Amino acid sequence: MSDRKLTEDKFDNRLTKFAPFISPNPVTSFNPVQRYPKIDKTSFISPFSSVIGDVRIKDNVYVAPNAAIRADEGTPFYIDSNTNLQDGVILHGLLKQFVTVKDKAYSIYIGNNVSVGHDALIHGPCYLGNHTFIGFKAIVYNAIIGKGSFVSYNAVITNGVRIAPNRFVPPGADIDTQEKADRLRRVTEEEREFAREVQRVNQEFPASYKALLRYSANEKQNANILN
Repeated sequence: MSDRKLTEDKFDNRLTKFAPFISPNPVTSFNPVQRYPKIDKTSFISPFSSVIGDVRIKDNVYVAPNAAIRADEGTPFYIDSNTNLQDGVILHGLLKQFVTVKDKAYSIYIGNNVSVGHDALIHGPCYLGNHTFIGFKAIVYNAIIGKGSFVSYNAVITNGVRIAPNRFVPPGADIDTQEKADRLRRVTEEEREFAREVQRVNQEFPASYKALLRYSANEKQNANILN
């Protein structure tokens, strides 16, 4: 057997073994009704990742490996179109604590064209406006991030603060008062372009990974026919 065939077989077996965990929430005293995720068919949920409970994922969303979207305590979650949640991102929320968007309560609401970088923690109650960028290992908890804002790596935003639209949060910043939030400068065009480029790259992934999985399945079927 060729090295290429061995590699393809191993690749296909791993994809089957490590499919994403997509499940309703468990029945508990505080969430007694099971609710299933609703995921648009054009989105892609990677192997090793989890989507649990009342989670709505709109079109062309990319969820990278090892992401955890867990609406088993705080609920519901909403993730709008063309958003990407990168490797190791965690979404979780506190029980019965909400943000309100268009007269509806959410534990976590993420707008469209949002990028959430590797290992970031998004903990409800919180809101991420359209076109926001959340950097590596940043923490957003009990906060509202305005449209087009740029949160740098290792930054922490909490204590109910509201970040105005198009504001820049520096690397490692601890934004835990409204006074600190109000002093943030505006996003530069260079920073905005960086966020746009991250979006451009990640918006290709849902369709590309779906094509890759179809290719792998077809190759396996063809191999079986030939054998």
